[in-house]
Amino acid sequence: MKKLRVGSRESKLAVIQSELVIDMIRKNCPDIEIELVALKTTGDKILDRTLDKVGGKGLFVKELDRALLDKEVDITVHSLKDVPMELSPGLPIIAYTKCEYPNDVLVLPKGVDTLDLSKPVGSSSLRRNLQFRKLFPEAEIKPVRGNVITRLEKLDRGEFGALILARAGLTRLGLQDRISRVFTADEIIPAAGQGVIAVQARAGEEFDFTKFIDDRESRIRAEAERAFVTELDGGCSSPIAAHAELHGDEITITGFYVNPDGEERIEKISGSVSEHMELGQKLARSIKC
Repeated sequence: MKKLRVGSRESKLAVIQSELVIDMIRKNCPDIEIELVALKTTGDKILDRTLDKVGGKGLFVKELDRALLDKEVDITVHSLKDVPMELSPGLPIIAYTKCEYPNDVLVLPKGVDTLDLSKPVGSSSLRRNLQFRKLFPEAEIKPVRGNVITRLEKLDRGEFGALILARAGLTRLGLQDRISRVFTADEIIPAAGQGVIAVQARAGEEFDFTKFIDDRESRIRAEAERAFVTELDGGCSSPIAAHAELHGDEITITGFYVNPDGEERIEKISGSVSEHMELGQKLARSIKC
């Protein structure tokens, strides 16, 4: 029996996402023995500063990259939005799971059904902050760190009037009942790859099970969105967003960008799915002009 070691962050959400991938492998390849290896990352340890001050969201993956390179694990599982645009050499993404809810959502304290703007709204994402302020110009936004459960505890203790979180994470944690409002992609454009789980491995190694995990539509959308961000030379903490939608053989990409002068720009582009990455790059060049 072949053994597969799956590397994951040790947070509850990360483990759940890894178990979703493991379940897909077990369902289709029952002869594989699977071990989950949970690791604490630098991003999980530094909770007193926002990520853009300490190196960006790449801090959530570097320990897992090291474990892959050192052959301590065979594959790693990530929220795609946390994976840097520039991948570690020799560690390609080998599968993109079916996208589950790319949107951001508003979460209110337990028992509350009206947004109270006398308290700050918790969000550590500049992308979210800039777009949320267009909907609620009077809102005060304050950074909030920690995993989803920790953030909800801070919210329910009264430290915040609301939180802005990813819908996919709450849903995978079984906390969809905490969602008070789902923001459309026209209201808050999501982060590139939000809602998708990515699987990484060492270059040159073949895994038959990827065909049971990899979702064609998610791959196309994610590659288009990441091509847009990469062309703008934007890291995971940059105020950049991208959202792609497929309609048959056509793809539409919406991009959000803040230029060096602080001007916010939103543009769209449509074209053939076969040119999805080129379209993402073209949109980036257009929006940057």
